[in-house]
Amino acid sequence: MEHSITFTGENIDAKVKVSTNTLLADAAHDAGIDIGQPCGGQGRCGRCAVQVTSGDVRRRSTLRLSLDDIAQGYALACQTVVEGDVAIYIPPQEKIERRLTTDRVVAEVSVPSDYEYPFTQSVRRMHLTLTPPSMDDQTDDWSRTQTAFRLQHRMEQIVCSVGLLRKMGEVLREKDWRVTAIIETGNLEEGHPTRLIDLRAGHEDEYAPLWGCAVDIGTTTVTLWLVDLVTGQVKAQVAEYNGQISRGEDVVSRIIYAAKKSGGDELRQRVLDTINGLLELACKRVKLPEGNLTPEQLVKATIAGNSTMMHLLLGIPASNIRLSPFITAVNQPPTSTAREVGLNISPEAVVDCLPGVASYVGADITAGVLSSGLDNAENVTLFLDVGTNGETVLGNRDWLVTCACSAGPAFEGAGVVNGMRATTGAIEEVWINSETLEPTYRVIGGGKPKGICGSGLISLLSEAFLTGILDKGGNVNLTAGSSRVREGAHGGEYVVAWGAETESGEDIVITRVDIDNLLRAKAAIYAGFTVLAENVGIPLETTDKVLVGGSFGKYINVEKAVQIGLLPDMEWNRFEFLGNTSVKGAYYALLDWRKRERISEIAKRMTYIELSADNSFYDAFTSALFLPHTDLRRFPSVESALGKV
Repeated sequence: MEHSITFTGENIDAKVKVSTNTLLADAAHDAGIDIGQPCGGQGRCGRCAVQVTSGDVRRRSTLRLSLDDIAQGYALACQTVVEGDVAIYIPPQEKIERRLTTDRVVAEVSVPSDYEYPFTQSVRRMHLTLTPPSMDDQTDDWSRTQTAFRLQHRMEQIVCSVGLLRKMGEVLREKDWRVTAIIETGNLEEGHPTRLIDLRAGHEDEYAPLWGCAVDIGTTTVTLWLVDLVTGQVKAQVAEYNGQISRGEDVVSRIIYAAKKSGGDELRQRVLDTINGLLELACKRVKLPEGNLTPEQLVKATIAGNSTMMHLLLGIPASNIRLSPFITAVNQPPTSTAREVGLNISPEAVVDCLPGVASYVGADITAGVLSSGLDNAENVTLFLDVGTNGETVLGNRDWLVTCACSAGPAFEGAGVVNGMRATTGAIEEVWINSETLEPTYRVIGGGKPKGICGSGLISLLSEAFLTGILDKGGNVNLTAGSSRVREGAHGGEYVVAWGAETESGEDIVITRVDIDNLLRAKAAIYAGFTVLAENVGIPLETTDKVLVGGSFGKYINVEKAVQIGLLPDMEWNRFEFLGNTSVKGAYYALLDWRKRERISEIAKRMTYIELSADNSFYDAFTSALFLPHTDLRRFPSVESALGKV
């Protein structure tokens, strides 16, 4: 049967007809209304709650809803089906704000000293001057162009697309048979011909800017660097939250959502919209003598990202990544064109998706290993990418081993009552007075706080532990003697900011449930690199350096991270925080075919250890579920600090 569904809410007034047993979330989608499903539609997060004001529905799950919520008509849109005509009120949705355009995104990038266009760049210009046809020379346009390549540049194997053939005749004749060819040179020894990317009328300045971009598709954030391929200079850096976030805040949630009807197509379009939006934004920041740069002028893109992000971008089913034995469809995707991928750059532009290693160690890590210099390190070095996957690489120039652990999105603010991403209004650092238990905090952008981001949560956990608000197991000390320590709806909690101080007017707190989520996230990361070191027989304390990659990692306070047991207890000068190593590796590969080949070699060299098949990981994880660890001898600096409190 068909039923009429009416949606109302802030700036919402829509109707749609759907059949019996249609999910409310699907009905909203059909009505053109976007309801966020950060858990991928599994009913775990409760953030797709809507209010049924009239009509019949059936709730498959009421997780995250109280009896009072249900009495008021609330239902989870991803878990509730239509059984009659229904009226739905949609509360204001969570807004995913643009990242700050400060040093959290933009940084100076040095062109590699060994970059030498055109010798290391696979894409370049070539001038051609063709002999016009005549009644005595009836050679077709494409054959005439191939002859010019052969005679003027000694290039025999040239291929081009039908799309270029469609415009070739007009371009050749526009400037009296003088054209500029944009080509990608292939490895002829391996049988790869040179490919024609674009054909432009007239002879362009051979050393005028030629444009490309390096992209890192993070689970949370997409970062794009706009690059002049001739000079190697980064001309613009932009970043935006991955549009897929509203359909899953971690890779598993997105894989589950992608398996639903049209879910994969939707996630692919969301990330393409994010990248294409960043291309527009980056191009607006580049002023040329002839006017603004446009995305269509870009002729090359290099993309890094974890295995799931790469599959979703290319429209390749990702279901098997989360199912034992956790196998990807492909670790080294073939080079494609922008037209095939869906990027709004030159249609025949080269799109190079970098190679990964396994289901949970993708191209973001191989690119990161290259840009961090780990693959050339003389001494044993530990590389960490602190994010939702918690990837780890241990090794040096002779050997590399890697693993990944599901840390989850807690340090991105997800799964935490007042957690948020690192945008304006987020508390990013907390200090607690050991005598009064009163907090002091710093807010990104100043002003009233809206919530707490990852660096703030690490700082808060550390301070609460050292001042006795939390015990080793993460329990809140309700006898601490401060009004900020109280019993809340989810157990013991600590008030970081009173409602009078916050933008929402409500208290910002950290609850026992929040603490448990954070402890699980840090325990997974710590257990991952300790088990990796034990598997290869390398004592963790003997590693020469700890390299921390990822945009989030750049803002971690080493002292606080050690105090909660997220990072190993070592001298601070052995830690190096590198920022987004993934996009930097993609940038190196964009410029230099030798570095691109090096990434492929890195992927082949890395030995992957599947932690779910390693019995010792569970024991290590359980032991790390404490502040900082069950074995305090692993953290002598914390033991000393506790002794002084």
